[in-house]
Amino acid sequence: MNSTANTKKRLLEGQRSIVTGGNTGIGAAIVEGLAEAGARVVVDYVTEPDKAEALVQRIRDNGGEAVAVEADVSREEQVRAMFGAALEAFGGVDILVNNAGLQRDAPLTEMSLDDWETVIRVNLTGQFLCAREAAREFIRRGVNPELSVSAGKIICMSSVHDVIPWAGHVNYAASKGGVAMLMKTLAQELAVHKIRVNGISPGAIKTCINYDSWMTPEREARLLELIPYGRVGHTRDIAKAAVWLASDESDYITGATLYVDGGMTLYPGFEDGG
Repeated sequence: MNSTANTKKRLLEGQRSIVTGGNTGIGAAIVEGLAEAGARVVVDYVTEPDKAEALVQRIRDNGGEAVAVEADVSREEQVRAMFGAALEAFGGVDILVNNAGLQRDAPLTEMSLDDWETVIRVNLTGQFLCAREAAREFIRRGVNPELSVSAGKIICMSSVHDVIPWAGHVNYAASKGGVAMLMKTLAQELAVHKIRVNGISPGAIKTCINYDSWMTPEREARLLELIPYGRVGHTRDIAKAAVWLASDESDYITGATLYVDGGMTLYPGFEDGG
């Protein structure tokens, strides 16, 4: 057995992280990916606490460290309490994955103001509130070279619909377009503090939220017409990207969006010349 391989430091060894919306879907995969890379993880949730606790237990059973914290990211006082819980549990925060998000879909003429405001509040305002708390902590603490060459890393989860319009989902598309510019502006402002801010924009990923799109072979075949690479994504595809962006392997990358979409943003309808 190769002893060198056994003692090799994991990419995120000893770092402290928060994953919002971390108990299900893409968030849960990111939590597991960060933990496997050596990070300690705060698993944020709003609903389904049993899934958050089960995820925490799996990580602990595998030798990792994790805690579950209930917090609605659209509520300022709850975001502050979540960061307080992270500081109490792990003594600091090095990585924020701004993942929490939701959909409330309707045609424009039928969309209620509450549907619009709820999606904007969670998907966009929630990312602002969490990023602000993370930046405050990163700046207060500064760089700890034993953990990372950066003072902190923020990953903003967006969507291919930050560039692809989506009829019937105007609130969601607008929120993700906002996330893209929020991320770039934060990256510009915080770089001087050695804080890196990047985005991940998933394409079609097999999660419960879009189950209807791939639940049958026929529906999956229609979905694949939009994906040049020929497969629907898995949550682990996003988790791998998040681990890399959170690590020093991606140092010198800030203000960038990584489209993990199998080519969905390549306008596959034009692959034969349009």
